[in-house]
Amino acid sequence: MKISTKVLATAVAAIALFITSNVNAQTGDSKATRLGIGLNVGVPTTTGYSFAVGGDLRLQKDFSSNISGILSAGYNSYSKKDSYGGGSVGLIPVKVGAKIFFAESAYFSGELGAGFQTKSGGSTAFLWAPGIGYGFDNGLDLGLRYEGAEFKNGSIGQVALRIAYGFKL
Repeated sequence: MKISTKVLATAVAAIALFITSNVNAQTGDSKATRLGIGLNVGVPTTTGYSFAVGGDLRLQKDFSSNISGILSAGYNSYSKKDSYGGGSVGLIPVKVGAKIFFAESAYFSGELGAGFQTKSGGSTAFLWAPGIGYGFDNGLDLGLRYEGAEFKNGSIGQVALRIAYGFKL
């Protein structure tokens, strides 16, 4: 991914943070902690890959009525097309980020972290993942995000749908 795209994505996230910082969005306990279990289904944006699927655990801590910190870890599998040798690439993402609620239950999210390849001798990637989502009162959380994994010698990206359920701790 080009550096200019990363800078643009960071600038958009910063602007969204400043614009939405005065919105009182979440209802209920503004200092709640939640644990979410999610399923991720994605379409790779990188040539040679056909499908991505994974799961994650996400810890969310509310800092105010409209800003929450998130910490997540999981597993993603990127399936290679047969014409590129078949098989799959496994990645363990560990990310930290924030959710900024711009309406009662709708949010922007941004995460940064590291992705560890599961194959022996695999490399580590820098991860970045901007997204948007909606958290329902019953604990269901639906999100759509782009997730980029930048390795020394290449990258893998995906547009993913996250379907999750969150429990209050």
